[in-house]
Amino acid sequence: MKKIFVLLASILIIGNTSAQPIEADKVLEAEEIIKNENKDTLDGWSTGGVFGINFTQVSLTNWSAGGENSISLNTFLSVFANYQKGNTSFDNSLDVGYGFLKSGNANTRKTDDKVDFTSKFGHKASKGWYYAGLANFKTQMMPGYNYPDDSTKISDFMAPAYILGAIGMDYKPNKYFTMFISPFTTKITIVNNQNLANAGAYGVDAAVLDTLNNIITKGKSIRSEYGGYLRTIFKKSVMKNVNLQTKLELFSNYGKNPSNIDVNWETLITMKVNKYIKASISTLLFYDDDIKIAIDKNNDGIIDKVGPRVQFKEILGIGISFDL
Repeated sequence: MKKIFVLLASILIIGNTSAQPIEADKVLEAEEIIKNENKDTLDGWSTGGVFGINFTQVSLTNWSAGGENSISLNTFLSVFANYQKGNTSFDNSLDVGYGFLKSGNANTRKTDDKVDFTSKFGHKASKGWYYAGLANFKTQMMPGYNYPDDSTKISDFMAPAYILGAIGMDYKPNKYFTMFISPFTTKITIVNNQNLANAGAYGVDAAVLDTLNNIITKGKSIRSEYGGYLRTIFKKSVMKNVNLQTKLELFSNYGKNPSNIDVNWETLITMKVNKYIKASISTLLFYDDDIKIAIDKNNDGIIDKVGPRVQFKEILGIGISFDL
């Protein structure tokens, strides 16, 4: 009996010691599977961007040459999340900017305000070419005024807002250039402010008035257009510590004046001083034949002409910037 007990005890001990390396191998194998799964989950994605804050302050005390105190702040955020694996391409980008100026005793005035989100999905057709669908959304965050008049709104949140959907071909010959072409595009303009909609701002149908200027039919807050669309993006480090990002969008309305092409051309140049200090220059050239701008040539308060105009904005700043 004693010999049988010793034999069983020996078998259990041997079995236990021999099982330990087997369990360890299983643990290592499971860890490797998890690592591979995590790698597969992130494989193909590239993310990044830049965030910057530019600040300017002027303070004058008993200054004989004249002038006034001022504070200005401009912020911008440009991020992306792109996926490229096999025959599938999925690009996403978000650009946000906001700035204001406080000068003397005047109220705070907005100098920049934009939200621009784009998502594009594509399936490879041939070398460098993809069948693709694109969705884009643009708006602003805060009300806008035609200064020095700071009581009458000329823009507002979602007034205007632009929603664009397109199906076409995407050309991506390399990592820093892309060109999307679509003959089938829907562009929706939203004016979510009834006063602006009644005035027919941003191309929507204005309100119908009687002879006493009473509203018979309210202005429409939505306008739809159908046409062709072109979007090109170039993003590259053009020299040491200098990055260039430029985006050009063109839209032609098939149903109304197709030769009068809407233009949206944005450029952002960032120049690195050190790890955190950067200088930036951003420009926006914009033209929409449906947006009418009042022109006062003599600055006498009398409107001489109302019509479409090329709009241009430029922001130069030096401040703190972080690469994401």
